[in-house]
Amino acid sequence: MVRDTKPLPYAAVNGHQKDFDPSAPPPFKIAEIRAAIPKHCWVKNPWRSLSYVLRDVLVITALIATAIHFNSWFFWLLYWPIQGTMFWALFVLGHDCGHGSFSNSPMLNSLVGHILHSSILVPYHGWRISHKTHHQNHGHIEKDESWVPLTEKIYKNLDSMTRLVRFTVPFPLFVYPYYLWLRSPGKEGSHFNPKSNLFSPSERSGVAISTLCWVIMFSLLIYLSFITSPLLLLKLYGIPYWIFVMWLDFVTYLHHHGHHQKLPWYRGKEWSYLRGGLTTVDRDYGWINNIHHDIGTHVIHHLFPQIPHYHLVEATQAAKEVLGGYYREPERSAPIPFHLIKYLMQSMRHDHFVSDIGDIVFYQTDPHLHRD
Repeated sequence: MVRDTKPLPYAAVNGHQKDFDPSAPPPFKIAEIRAAIPKHCWVKNPWRSLSYVLRDVLVITALIATAIHFNSWFFWLLYWPIQGTMFWALFVLGHDCGHGSFSNSPMLNSLVGHILHSSILVPYHGWRISHKTHHQNHGHIEKDESWVPLTEKIYKNLDSMTRLVRFTVPFPLFVYPYYLWLRSPGKEGSHFNPKSNLFSPSERSGVAISTLCWVIMFSLLIYLSFITSPLLLLKLYGIPYWIFVMWLDFVTYLHHHGHHQKLPWYRGKEWSYLRGGLTTVDRDYGWINNIHHDIGTHVIHHLFPQIPHYHLVEATQAAKEVLGGYYREPERSAPIPFHLIKYLMQSMRHDHFVSDIGDIVFYQTDPHLHRD
């Protein structure tokens, strides 16, 4: 085993002994976690899943109608963060379709997933396939797909402005559209291009269909801007869209970064599906938990993405006894999860790159990036 020799900062977690090493191989197998989860947690109810879609669509429609009716700046200031959050909720339901946790019907999953994700300008199959790669390789420096650490060599080859923008809030919260088009530094391909190296030949037709759906939605938005007004469409859709993007980047980043104890990333033989999944972090979002379908219960979701979102909280509670110190209890949130902003800021200031060598590595800090 080749291991990064950087010291591991300690912060006591859930009363566990201070020398607990999160990179140590766990003393349990994934089958033991699976056995601890009640059998009904694995049952997918398509009618229940569709009821959440109906709920979110009704809320979004009501917000649009109310905004058009009042058309006042006071209401717009309320509308934008609420509607952007609802767009994010739609994304999470489409995300469940991508995992197959929405229902046992691939046709229903694909239909609903295309409708939901196309409506918020996400290419469903392109994203679904790369997200599957993320889950299958979570915590692997070379093979993971989402918020993968930059190696020291790649980091040092970036120009100073790119480094600063990448690690300075709020700029990283707007990168999702860029990622869909061009992926992350050090990786090639596009979620829109069926011939991208992201996809196998058998997946290309599905990616082409999703890209076509994206083009149709984008064209519809352009058409609506002409028959109404560009300003109205910006207020109804454009600004909520960017708030949705901020939610997506904020949540997905903090599920893999920003814990007060540095967590490992792996290469080579040290990586396993279980060890990679145990590096993910649960988060509490207060009132938002229910709105965005308990996506904060991320550890069990990563290990068992087939579990429907409405069973994740129960499944997590059942699995804690097996996970022990490898489960990090999330900090309780106020109604609005403002407390998570400090973890985002801290991570952006300290988690910059990992070593080019070593099978178990931790984030290192560029002391010259944020001189203050």
